[in-house]
Amino acid sequence: MHMNNPTFKGIIAYPITPFNTQEQVDLPLFKKLVERLVTSGSHGIAPLGSTGVMPYLNDEEKEAITEATIQQVAGRLPIVTGVSNLTTERTIYHAKFAEKAGSTAVMIIPMSYWKLTDNEIFSHYEAVAKSISIPIMAYNNPATGGVDMSPTLLKKLLEIPNVTMIKESSGDLQRMHTLRRDLGEDVAFFNGSNPLALGAFAAGALGWCTAAANLIPELNTGLYDAIQKNDLHTAQNVFYKQLNLLKYMLTKGLPRAIKSGLEILGEDGGELRGPLKPLNSQEVTELATLLNTLKA
Repeated sequence: MHMNNPTFKGIIAYPITPFNTQEQVDLPLFKKLVERLVTSGSHGIAPLGSTGVMPYLNDEEKEAITEATIQQVAGRLPIVTGVSNLTTERTIYHAKFAEKAGSTAVMIIPMSYWKLTDNEIFSHYEAVAKSISIPIMAYNNPATGGVDMSPTLLKKLLEIPNVTMIKESSGDLQRMHTLRRDLGEDVAFFNGSNPLALGAFAAGALGWCTAAANLIPELNTGLYDAIQKNDLHTAQNVFYKQLNLLKYMLTKGLPRAIKSGLEILGEDGGELRGPLKPLNSQEVTELATLLNTLKA
């Protein structure tokens, strides 16, 4: 049976990948933004996710971001690096790089242009798992990956020795209950859907992978702390307080919302890489209003 991997729990924060005006990766700013996540109470760091616009980066940029994260975190928190790629060969390449650079684990979403079969997905994970010795977080996000992995498939993936964690972002709470029921209490599953944070913890999620920690870290950790104390009343209050902001971030797209949110908070959010464009002035005003309500 798979080993539970207790290294990751709590709030696993996604840094954005900031660019300069020439649309090159701004590494010094990236490190500064990672440092904010570390010092504001996150329990883990997850570079190169969708918030970090991983598909928009070339191999050298991905490697630079991986190394910059590991240097900046400097062993203070566990790091799960996104290594997903369209091909198995490139996914293995990035997974090996992340392991060698010092990542605690890697996260893989089956990215597909063609609709992949369950068998193809299983073989993909198995091939990557055989090439590295660190744990793998299998990531299900039909909205960005284009593939929806069923609980049955996720259960099968956990038979691969170092696939020890599941990140479920389909936005379907029933699935989390199904995973918990079918896989038992020792399965390490994580929530990646912001509006489901409270429900996911109630279903037994070990952690919440979120970009919101860039903007409202104390509310994110506040929810986790209340859950740890079995204080449902506080957990509900803290969650409902942040729910409108969480939903707004999702509708506007995480990289755009985090960049603008950082600027509203007086931080440099860097530039975006085209075709992504910053929020317009009306959207910035809406976001500022939401953030200000939370600061009150």
